[in-house]
Amino acid sequence: MAVKKGDKIKVEYTGKLENGTVFDSSEGKAPLEFTVGSGQIIKGFDEGVVGMNKDEEKELKIEAKDAYGEARPELMKKVPKEHLPKDQEPKPGMMLMIATPDGKQFPAKIAEVNDKEITLDLNHPLAGKTLVFKVKIVEC
Repeated sequence: MAVKKGDKIKVEYTGKLENGTVFDSSEGKAPLEFTVGSGQIIKGFDEGVVGMNKDEEKELKIEAKDAYGEARPELMKKVPKEHLPKDQEPKPGMMLMIATPDGKQFPAKIAEVNDKEITLDLNHPLAGKTLVFKVKIVEC
């Protein structure tokens, strides 16, 4: 039976950037389980499995708009350096965990550092990137 919206499925996958760098994989882990069309995963992946059959393999090329969105310049925030922990010297590329007022935490990447402030990139690390997934339906 072909996969359709509302089906609960399990997939094995490897996610790569266009340059071939692997950013995520189910290898060595349990397959990813989700309900198709429920919004549990990125849109392009969700839509890409529709019509596939058990044991079928496919490569999905997902543009940024159907993955984690385009990088948004308004999510680049300047923060005074003294607001950072004193035990580490901030460097571009480092990741920090930022707490929201309601206690949730999310990662932020340091984009720039100068004497007085740092610039944090609050975009998702995969925002603005085209993603390539190799997927195999293992249960549907």
